[in-house]
Amino acid sequence: MRTTVSTYQMLTGDDGSPIQLLSPTGERRHHERYDRLIEDIDRGALVALYEDMVVARRIDAEGTALQRQGQLGLWPPFVGQEAAQIGSAHAIRSDDFIFASYREIAVAYVRGIPAPDLMKQWRGTANAGWDPSTFNMAPTQVVIGAQTLHAVGYAMGVQFDGAETAVITYFGDGATSQGDVNESMVFAASFQAPVVFFCQNNHWAISEPVGLQAHVPIGLRAPGFGIPSVRVDGNDVLACLAVTREALQRARSGNGPSYIEAVTYRMGAHTTADDPTRYRDANELEDWRSRDPISRLEAHLADLGFLDDALRGRVAEKADAVAASLREATINMPEPEPQELLEHVYAGPHPILDRQLDYLQRYHAGFADDAAHSAGTHAEGGH
Repeated sequence: MRTTVSTYQMLTGDDGSPIQLLSPTGERRHHERYDRLIEDIDRGALVALYEDMVVARRIDAEGTALQRQGQLGLWPPFVGQEAAQIGSAHAIRSDDFIFASYREIAVAYVRGIPAPDLMKQWRGTANAGWDPSTFNMAPTQVVIGAQTLHAVGYAMGVQFDGAETAVITYFGDGATSQGDVNESMVFAASFQAPVVFFCQNNHWAISEPVGLQAHVPIGLRAPGFGIPSVRVDGNDVLACLAVTREALQRARSGNGPSYIEAVTYRMGAHTTADDPTRYRDANELEDWRSRDPISRLEAHLADLGFLDDALRGRVAEKADAVAASLREATINMPEPEPQELLEHVYAGPHPILDRQLDYLQRYHAGFADDAAHSAGTHAEGGH
């Protein structure tokens, strides 16, 4: 396949379609530019990608079930987006830094974040589930698009330090209409920051179809800022892996930012507070089911003779074990102490926080006094 690109163009296939290395039915499609970037993906690597995708989907199903059972306040489904998240996450080095939205739970799983930490934010027991410095991944951001500014700022710091580290930030198609995302691209281009913008175009920004806010491919927006972009099949795990590797290499080598539009589909609801049947055509959903990312990789593994009942069983067992640990960790998660609300607000002690802590402690002590008074009244009445 022949492709050409300059700094101010969007890279696609010859016919303008997203870059694809696996067809929807699992056939390997060769690409002059990207084949070299996945030459090391052998049987073991393919199986690892498959396992992570299956486990991620099981995590998603368990998260939805836990929310429906009242164990979580909210859950953001990502079923259908496993290839985009798992493929790109496998391209990220341990010293690279990730700034993600709330939906990149599969990225966090690949990063090695423990099951309890994945659930703390959705259980409501912590503002952030993990220490960012331990995993080189910032807490997931719920404010739409804000993480792109954080990513560019961090990338500029990396650049000033002279480190060979790349930064990647994830967001959805709806976030591209936010000022934060556009402002972050201005700074990234101006300072040639080592950052990769990874847009998962899942076709729906809550109840708004992508065609309403983007009359041309979203990947075309980046070249207007002077950032090269690529449009990739987001349901193709190998293509997502390859384009992300290339973009991260570009960042580490001092060649500035890149933009990836991964064209995928949100099979579930925006969150568990949403009912997509009110605004989405069931026929559209069925059409995208035929492009399912896991089925695609399964077909490819079967063509290679790598997929058998033993592998399916082992992967299913792993997925069930992860889901069980997720459920146990969620249900048995300890409640935070009230004073933890004021921890980590500032790097060190602060007089305002001291006053707030004093008020908080007196407030809770008042409940103890009321309980003691009530107990005494009941005791007197008993005599």
